[in-house]
Amino acid sequence: MRNNKFLDSLKGKGYYIALGLCAVAIGISGYLYYQNTNNEADDPKIQVSVTTPNITEDVPSATTPPDATKPQQDTAKLKPTRPVSGDTVAGYAMEVLQYNQTTRDWRVHNGIDIAAQAGTDVLAAADGTVYTVFEDDTMGTTVVLRHDGGYVTKYASLDKEVAVTVGQQVKSGTVIGKVGNTALLETAIGDHLHFSVTCDGKPMDPEAFLNLS
Repeated sequence: MRNNKFLDSLKGKGYYIALGLCAVAIGISGYLYYQNTNNEADDPKIQVSVTTPNITEDVPSATTPPDATKPQQDTAKLKPTRPVSGDTVAGYAMEVLQYNQTTRDWRVHNGIDIAAQAGTDVLAAADGTVYTVFEDDTMGTTVVLRHDGGYVTKYASLDKEVAVTVGQQVKSGTVIGKVGNTALLETAIGDHLHFSVTCDGKPMDPEAFLNLS
């Protein structure tokens, strides 16, 4: 009798047992699915392809620097003139070494040396402003002028008596000083003008500057 009652009891509770087993099965399935999903996300072998939209936009290409035409625009105003008449006894040499007769070695030369008799007038090569007048330890008495277009001209080895002052406006051909021989690095040349030019802070061949007009 007791066995029959136990079986009857199990039959009455069978529905609930089956329901519980289904719930457990669903829980296990969900857990396994979650684990598989995480493993796929962490697997470095699985690559996600990202497609970027094809944006076609007409972008103008800059074939020349913005200020590439600046020197050409300003040369009409400059009208450079030769600062002194005479033979060029030492040329511009910034990319190759040049022999220096005074120091007896090879070095770069950032300007041109124009031989002329001491006391010959030295002229401003273009309209501009006197930026500085000073005694250089190696290049002697020096006058520096600033011009339009980022050009700067330098006149060295001058006689100690100069004819201009800082801040003075000068025209092309204005006398700024006289030829001397005060450049200690170039005394072997004799009386001459050391003339150099920069554009936007970079050295350039003075002959090229004089040919801008």
